[in-house]
Amino acid sequence: MDKSTLTTHQKALQINLDSQRYGTFAEIGGGQEVVRWFFKVGGAAGTVAKSISAYDMTVSDAIYGPTERYVCQERLSRMLDHEYDLLIDRLEVKRGKSTQFFVFADTVTIQGYQQRMDCHGWMGIRFQDDPMGKWNDVIIHVRFLEQERLQQQETLGILGVNLIYGAFYYNQDLVLFIESLMDNIAPGKIEVDLIDTSGHLFEKIDLRLLNLQLLISGLTPVILFTPNGKAVQPSDLLYKKAILIERGRFEPVTNLNMEMMEVARAKFLQEPEISNVPKLEIMEITTRNLLTEMGTIDKDNFIQRIELLCALKQHVLISNYAEFYEISTYLNRFTKNLIGLVLGIPLLQELFNEKYYSYVEGGILEAMGRLFKKKIKLYVYPTFDPQTSKLITAENLEIKGSIKHIYNYLLESSHLVPLHPINPPLKSFSPKEVTEYIKSGDPRWKELVPIRAVEIIREKKYFGYKELEAASSNH
Repeated sequence: MDKSTLTTHQKALQINLDSQRYGTFAEIGGGQEVVRWFFKVGGAAGTVAKSISAYDMTVSDAIYGPTERYVCQERLSRMLDHEYDLLIDRLEVKRGKSTQFFVFADTVTIQGYQQRMDCHGWMGIRFQDDPMGKWNDVIIHVRFLEQERLQQQETLGILGVNLIYGAFYYNQDLVLFIESLMDNIAPGKIEVDLIDTSGHLFEKIDLRLLNLQLLISGLTPVILFTPNGKAVQPSDLLYKKAILIERGRFEPVTNLNMEMMEVARAKFLQEPEISNVPKLEIMEITTRNLLTEMGTIDKDNFIQRIELLCALKQHVLISNYAEFYEISTYLNRFTKNLIGLVLGIPLLQELFNEKYYSYVEGGILEAMGRLFKKKIKLYVYPTFDPQTSKLITAENLEIKGSIKHIYNYLLESSHLVPLHPINPPLKSFSPKEVTEYIKSGDPRWKELVPIRAVEIIREKKYFGYKELEAASSNH
């Protein structure tokens, strides 16, 4: 049966009728919504060894050990460890040779009766793919977008069944597995913004690409990587921080990119309102800037950009947001502190070009209202104009039409912050030129790219450098 035709009922029933699958369900916070499906469809005696819900914090700590937060990956991992060890200890001798044991666990916050909450959760499954075999883990983080408790509980149950079914039957096709997580869940109900795997089944999986697939498949608008290249759940890093974010192609990252962030940082740190606030710097790439001419994402190219930025100790955010107001709205989910957007003159000119907002009902006025309604400032780096041989700054940039009045207001009210580097650029170049230099063997590229990035590009033959080496060896 094709996976797209399977209802949640059919998935749960198929697992119940699979005589080799047997395990434990441990659920905290959202109700026993996942295991309920297996009881409801019938045949649960063949699947459910135990179901447990440790709602009381003291009871939960007594079973799984204390943690600072109850809805976090650490708590979920302890639940999987504890329940799996118990399952193996109690049942392996009796039925281990014919059974693939598993533990499903979740720890979730859903809407309460008294106040509105940030509703999210962690869920995961530890499972054997052969009797007496080693275990494998799949862990995801989910954010609930629905507002009503009963809706969230229903969605939680369906997602849990999808996760279990995908782990059992789609573990050799992880694109299909990720897309199946949304089976029978309407768009706009949840976001899955992190996936983590471990175990021998997933040894060859690049978790950066696996998390990118969440973005490609529409399960999340954003994925976030730390400087060590590890994908993280966004709110863990963004929560209550003042954020300085630079958008670019970074193909490859250049000295100019780093200079822009450095100069913007100096100005950002002078803002008195964030003097005692934790701060975070991020380099952002939109999926629009990852697309090839064929309209697809070159995953090798994606990895190359990520590796260079991380080697330079940068946090990297990949988003589906084309417009600045969209990314600022997303960041405001997690922080009410100042957000600084770093950009150059060319991108600023696009930002104030009315033609780019034809799809917004209120046009550029609505877009500007959305962008600047929160604590947002644009830190604008100057650019060299080869036609006039002059330096263009936020102060002398010519904005045409009636929008120039809004521009002038934003400039005068310090929503637009001009940057004045000690050594302003004496000429302009595009990232595409740097890539062409690399491919053609023009040594100028090494002067435009940070030293550490140069080393990696040469060592790993990134951005077409391998093609150059091959071409040189044939002459």
